[in-house]
Amino acid sequence: MLKEFKDFAMRGNVLDMAVGFIIGAAFTSIVNSLVNDIIMPIIGLLLGDVDFTNLFLTLSEGTPPGLYATLASAQAAGAVTVNYGIFINAIISFLIVAFSIFLLIRSFNKLQPKTPELPPAPATKACPFCMTEIHLEASRCPSCTSQL
Repeated sequence: MLKEFKDFAMRGNVLDMAVGFIIGAAFTSIVNSLVNDIIMPIIGLLLGDVDFTNLFLTLSEGTPPGLYATLASAQAAGAVTVNYGIFINAIISFLIVAFSIFLLIRSFNKLQPKTPELPPAPATKACPFCMTEIHLEASRCPSCTSQL
């Protein structure tokens, strides 16, 4: 059983998948930084100095009760919140990752050699007696009436 697992783990596909996960995790941290540190502050500035990470709804107040200026202060007080600003950041991160993967796969597909299309199989054959083109399944030539 240990040998089977070793054979499975050492196959090329499993190693490729592991490398893909590691690169994907690193890519995700880069995209999250891009969204949280570059894109969202610019969008927030254009929308009137809005900080998306502090957009939330308070469902249940914590201790002490009251209005909370930031999400961190609401969470520190134990308030139950719906963090829709963080959700908006996650959506933008997803769209960037999906678009990046689309561009990567698109460029990879352009590098792949095109497989030539095979011509269709012939539907006719030549009669050995009169050389007229006849259907492959014909048992008698329609031109010379020879038995095939």
